[in-house]
Amino acid sequence: MASSDGSAVTVPETGTALPAVRPPAAGALGAEAADAGWQTLVGPRASAPRPPSVRRVLVQVAIAVVVAFAVVALSGILVFQRIAKQEAVHQVAEVTDILAESVVQPALTDAMAGDAAQATAGLDPLIRKGILATQVVRVKLWSPQGLVLYSDERRLIGQRFALDDEARQALTAPRTEAGISDLDRPENALESAAGKLLEVYRPVWTPSGKPLLFEAYFRYDLVSQRSDELWRGFSGVMLSSLAAVLVLLAPLLWLFYRRARSAQLQRERLMRRALDASTEERRRIAATLHDGVVQQLAGAAFLVGGEVERAGAQGDPARAQRLAEAAATVRDGVAGMRSLLVDIYPPSLTAGGLAAALADLVRTQSGAAVNIRLQVDPAAAAALDAEQQQAVFRVAQECLRNAVRHAEATTIWVELSQQARDVRLEVADDGRGLAPDRVEQAAAAGHFGLRLIADVAVGVGARLSVAGSGPGTRFRMEVPT
Repeated sequence: MASSDGSAVTVPETGTALPAVRPPAAGALGAEAADAGWQTLVGPRASAPRPPSVRRVLVQVAIAVVVAFAVVALSGILVFQRIAKQEAVHQVAEVTDILAESVVQPALTDAMAGDAAQATAGLDPLIRKGILATQVVRVKLWSPQGLVLYSDERRLIGQRFALDDEARQALTAPRTEAGISDLDRPENALESAAGKLLEVYRPVWTPSGKPLLFEAYFRYDLVSQRSDELWRGFSGVMLSSLAAVLVLLAPLLWLFYRRARSAQLQRERLMRRALDASTEERRRIAATLHDGVVQQLAGAAFLVGGEVERAGAQGDPARAQRLAEAAATVRDGVAGMRSLLVDIYPPSLTAGGLAAALADLVRTQSGAAVNIRLQVDPAAAAALDAEQQQAVFRVAQECLRNAVRHAEATTIWVELSQQARDVRLEVADDGRGLAPDRVEQAAAAGHFGLRLIADVAVGVGARLSVAGSGPGTRFRMEVPT
């Protein structure tokens, strides 16, 4: 296809490369070997800022709620388990207090404080009947000096051991102490066969007030069993409460989803209406200009042309020259108006598709000072939907406008091709070029042209790149299909 002014507009029937339309500075358009020096202005769809889906937000909120409740539940169970264990130990200590105050201390005499034989004779029947019949597996009665006055294990009676710090503190500052039995200590050697034990000791007093140390050993299974019962009860209540909260939150989350989804759909409808209204308004303006001003100017150019011929026939060359200049000016105005109409609303984009719209765009931008060569793969154009075709057209339009007006280019190459899963648009010129630092400065300063094509590329999730380190400038837009 050739333009009216002689510039080449090549639209091949296939995607076959045409070497004659290749820019000498850029190498083959689309060639991967020429990728050096490219700067990415806009990333692909994965990195393009997109409003989050309502469903995705709702799923994320639900996951966050479930994770939060799981963390709370796990933490609560661990805390409750520790509390339950402490409560179980406390209950064992209370049992020891009851045994000491109700069984041991009433049976003490002053003579027992220094005589192991009397302590054994007086306490052994009571201990074996009233204490060892419970969960207690060992009983000891100590003097403050570490003498074992009584034990149900007779081999310990009369032996002397050093009291540990906790035991001495329980005597000096009366209180009940409980802890895991240290089976490595000499006084506990005979209890090692019983396994893990909890020892509880507290002071008792003879009738005259002499302090003695009462010590009882319990199987640790008792503590474990009781703590398990307690924390299962606590965790059951907590989990039930959390489940109830989740049940109460479910309708709220669903209501949030419905409202957010409704708002999102409404925004999408409004955006579609705005776009439709914009397109319709552009079409109306273009039709009004085409049927009104353009036709009037075309008619005026025809009439002036007739007057040129009449003036020449009447032998008035000066008047004919002035009329010819006026006719040329009017024809330039008609051409400019038609170019503007293509910019405002390219009818061929809707009627004939992207290839025809690009051909019309190239034809309107070409002139005596610039030669524009176009190559379009029809399959690549057909792979794009309407929104993507509109975006490709707008980017090509802006790149061509910049190259014609600012780059001082003499030749511009435009190519649309299929590259793997992407459709690639490349616009290259042989003009002044755009150095990388100038690209960065223009992007940082919010350059209108770069911002426009970047926004258009983001709208369809395309990658937009520029290369300008050598002679000329190249823009590349890769649209995923």
